Amino acid sequence: MRLPPGVILDGEAVVYLSDADGNARISFEAAQSRALSRPRRARELADRHPATYVAFDVLAHPAAGFPDLRPRPYVERRQVLLDVLADAGPSIVPVWSTTDLDEALLWYAALEGTGVEGIVAKPLRGAYKAGRVWAKIRHADTVDAAVVGFTGSALHPKALAVRLPDGRVALSQRLTTALSSVVAPRLVPQAGRAFTKAGDSYTPAGGDAVVEVVAGTTRHAVVTVMRLR
Repeated sequence: MRLPPGVILDGEAVVYLSDADGNARISFEAAQSRALSRPRRARELADRHPATYVAFDVLAHPAAGFPDLRPRPYVERRQVLLDVLADAGPSIVPVWSTTDLDEALLWYAALEGTGVEGIVAKPLRGAYKAGRVWAKIRHADTVDAAVVGFTGSALHPKALAVRLPDGRVALSQRLTTALSSVVAPRLVPQAGRAFTKAGDSYTPAGGDAVVEVVAGTTRHAVVTVMRLR
């Protein structure tokens, strides 16, 4: 389905893959692999693992008399979003939304196993503004970290050395194959070897790669790379 001309959505493409038990889970790695692949490879991946676009918000709908919806309260934008996607089909869906606290808490608990990171709370009367004007309630807190090195080879990195917001450099857990292939093109290997304060050795890397990680606050806490920014 084609959206009306001029419609601008805020959302994210997600890919669902089956886990070992046959249950569908969101795979950020699969979505990024498609986005960064060459056209032919991307088409092959799309046929194998079709994506769904989850729409969080709508910013413009000129055909309905809304050239700029951003100043409008969220409750109005939500209704416009539902109207414009009423006949969109399964490839574009509005994100679930509720004003019932118990229902939101049920979603928060029940959907964790599918890869949903948490829930977002938005003020019903709030306008759409640059920056974060809502609250994210995650199952695990994530932070952005600069990639400063890797283990393995530049073509097939096994783990990443990342600089966390507190300044410490730590090695991540082993990357999935999909994440490794996405990160590899962004790595610029440097000469020599480097070491974390914990004594872990890695190949230093330049470039501007940033990843989203789940990281603990202790010196030896596990660092897990979630996705490439």
